[in-house]
Amino acid sequence: MGEHVIKLPDVGEGVAEAELVEWHVKVGDLVREDTVLAAVMTDKATVEIPSPVDGEILWLGAEIGDTVAVGSPLIRLKVEGEGTAPSASTEPQKQAAAPAETGEKATPPPAAAAPAAKSPAKAAVPAAPESARVAKTTFGAPRPEGEKPLASPAVRLRAKEAGIDLRQVVGSGPAGRIGHEDVEAFIARGPQVARRAGLAENNSVEDIKVIGLRRKIAEKMALSKSRIPHITYVEEIDVTALEELRAALNKEKRADRPKLTMLPFLMRAMVKAIGEQPNLNSLHDDDAGVIHQHGGIHIGIAAQTPTGLVVPVVKHAEARDLWDCGAEVNRLAEAAKTGTATREELSGSTITITSLGAMGGIATTPVINYPEVAIVGVNKMVVRPVWDGVQFIPRKMMNLSSSFDHRVIDGWDAAVFVQRIKALLETPALIFVEG
Repeated sequence: MGEHVIKLPDVGEGVAEAELVEWHVKVGDLVREDTVLAAVMTDKATVEIPSPVDGEILWLGAEIGDTVAVGSPLIRLKVEGEGTAPSASTEPQKQAAAPAETGEKATPPPAAAAPAAKSPAKAAVPAAPESARVAKTTFGAPRPEGEKPLASPAVRLRAKEAGIDLRQVVGSGPAGRIGHEDVEAFIARGPQVARRAGLAENNSVEDIKVIGLRRKIAEKMALSKSRIPHITYVEEIDVTALEELRAALNKEKRADRPKLTMLPFLMRAMVKAIGEQPNLNSLHDDDAGVIHQHGGIHIGIAAQTPTGLVVPVVKHAEARDLWDCGAEVNRLAEAAKTGTATREELSGSTITITSLGAMGGIATTPVINYPEVAIVGVNKMVVRPVWDGVQFIPRKMMNLSSSFDHRVIDGWDAAVFVQRIKALLETPALIFVEG
């Protein structure tokens, strides 16, 4: 028997380190080739680390939330044949625990076999104990309290959509990892949820470590609020004519054109308004004391995903028509939802749109996407009675809540910008007028 060391691979784009955000295994687990062992995050992109061999987990080299350098030892496995690990005496003696949520103590790396010139052939994994095999095939048995289910983002999303608590599902994959087939089998059986009569006090306290995307969101929001003096301007817009136009355009079903939402119209209105006020399309460089005013308009679309808030970016909106904007928004939204958006697609915005859809509320105070100088917030659309000088008539109304960096944008300029967008959306034919 030998040992195989897995190091943090080069995740590309010049990244020198990454944050460990999830362990999918623990010490003692038997894994097969291509089993996902861990997930690391760089900027806003999450990368899964698969196993290149079959073997048994002997040692985990980091804890959730740790920053790991590319090339650093991450995992040791026991494999059949000669391994690739150097002698234990030459390895750093970092003793990391298994994931915090498992509650297991760290296992020190045992003595390793001598290095081999070639990688071993695929190793045969010893059979798991009968009790473990039975546990993996028993559906409906709840997990121990405090143990986090192992599942991919796509599986978590499927369970959330089906209203299933993954803690009630037993996975059939390595280390009890839950797959789509486990969720579907659980749905077919029907969830076996314990029901208790009456009410009882709950005095539990759960400590949740802030890691990964949640930590990056927190850091960026804190940076924005600490450095940018926000001014928020709210305006009511009559979008009745716009909604009629949108419905008419969507009736013309064409394979080369997406179904239009409100966003492409707003994006085109913003492009025209920015053409008249280019200072709205700027990035404020605090350290250099410089405002970078961009010609290209790269509109970030704040999107809520199963793992948190991300901002995919529609590049060069000034060169896209209504349908091209709509198609790109749809493509990026799907990539963000499935976790496949690249770092390039999640960076480079010069101004951002944020929308909560039907939950958008009457007004909001959106936080600027640092280091941008403006963000446009879309509130929900409602039918309200509007006085036309003779009578009250029903109109479709929607508020825009927009925030601006008061170091760069004066209140007057903010009002001019929003009023220009209002005029374009209330008379949507103007959006198509060149010049």
